[in-house]
Amino acid sequence: MPLYEFRCDTCGDFEKWRTLAEAGTPLLCPTCQVVAKRVFSAPMVNLNSGSLPKPKEPRLVKRSTESTTPKYSQHKNGRPWMVSH
Repeated sequence: MPLYEFRCDTCGDFEKWRTLAEAGTPLLCPTCQVVAKRVFSAPMVNLNSGSLPKPKEPRLVKRSTESTTPKYSQHKNGRPWMVSH
């Protein structure tokens, strides 16, 4: 059940726990019984608390052995994929 914030013109701000089905229905101020307006505010998100994981430094990876022969080599007899005529 979310917590909604409302504002009464005479009494000020107050909060009320309501179901999602009740989110659109008007609410009366608990002290003066006048219809209060719903206040839309940004959610509280604390990004400075250290709760987010810190990015790790990338590792430098080197191959242990470098091959001297090329990975792909050309054929000496022309094109091996062609059928001779």
